[in-house]
Amino acid sequence: MFPPRYSNPDYWKESGIIQEARFQMSLSGGSGGQNVNKVSTKAEIYWSPEKSTVISDDARARILEKIPTKIDKDGEIRVTCDTSRSQLQNKKTAIDKLAILIAFCFKENKPRKASKPTFSSVNKRLEGKKIQKDLKANRRKGNYDL
Repeated sequence: MFPPRYSNPDYWKESGIIQEARFQMSLSGGSGGQNVNKVSTKAEIYWSPEKSTVISDDARARILEKIPTKIDKDGEIRVTCDTSRSQLQNKKTAIDKLAILIAFCFKENKPRKASKPTFSSVNKRLEGKKIQKDLKANRRKGNYDL
């Protein structure tokens, strides 16, 4: 249904969704010492698939169907990154995370092949049932087979 390139994160980085996205930088927590309190290194990306002009209606529907929990009440997908002490590196990482998230929506799952249980696993299961049967049989009243 969808072209295979849709499941490639690099395609989404170059597609133009980054130009539609809104970036916001804020103070980052965690390690970094005094730098954390002075420099806004945490990168946040907000992108709305509903308002996007880059993607088709089918692709929009697929994204909204696959990741409804990642979309907030305003219809935006929010991705954050604050792993690095560099604002630029956090911004690049956030872009990568957004592209991976969107590419995930178009990944086709392989059909599951049914398999048979192994011979030993069947025997082990039946042995366990025999042991349980004997235990319960010994609990019955009037069982005086000595």
